[in-house]
This record gives sequence, C-alpha cells and structure tokens, in this order.
Amino acid sequence: MNGNPLYHWIGLGIATALLVPMPAAMLLGWVPPWQKKYAAGVRLRACALLCIYGLALANAIPRLAHASYETVMACMNVGFAFIAATGVLFFLADRKDHRAAKDGRA
Repeated sequence: MNGNPLYHWIGLGIATALLVPMPAAMLLGWVPPWQKKYAAGVRLRACALLCIYGLALANAIPRLAHASYETVMACMNVGFAFIAATGVLFFLADRKDHRAAKDGRA
C-alpha cells in the first residue's frame, strides 16, 4: 500500500521546492511579473497553491509513517478537500481580479 518510501521523499522534496517559495513570497506582497495585470487576487492564488502543497502532504506523510490502510484512505479524502479548496480559491481570485478591473483598480 505505502510503496517505496524513497519515492514519497522525492515527491515531497520536489513539492516543497516548487510549491512553497513562490506562494510564501506572494503572501508577503511580491507579485509575479506575469500577474501584474491581475494583482488583486494574488493572495488568494498563493493560498490556493499552498492548498495544493497540503494535498501533497496529506498523501505523502501517512505513507511515510507506514500508517494503516484506513488512515491512508482518510488522508486521501482530506486531499480531496484540499483540491476543492484550491478550486474555490482560484475562482475567488478570478472574481476579485474581474471586479478590480471593472472598477479600474487593476
């Protein structure tokens, strides 16, 4: 069920390297150059990216801990909640950008 822990460590390391630095900088106020036009929803997009990282954690950590089948399945279900939260946050960011552009604040 849990597979080789090396693969989970590699996946967790890659997810950490790719999914944590940019959202952390975005939460501190940095706006990526390609999002200058849509800067109103930057914080919501950062939170969405951190939800994707939460999905990676929810799937990797129980497997690395050699948790029971039931625990791994429960954490996978928590991962679905992270996926739903990501979709909602991206939607809200788009709405915020659209409203800012309509009001001339973009």
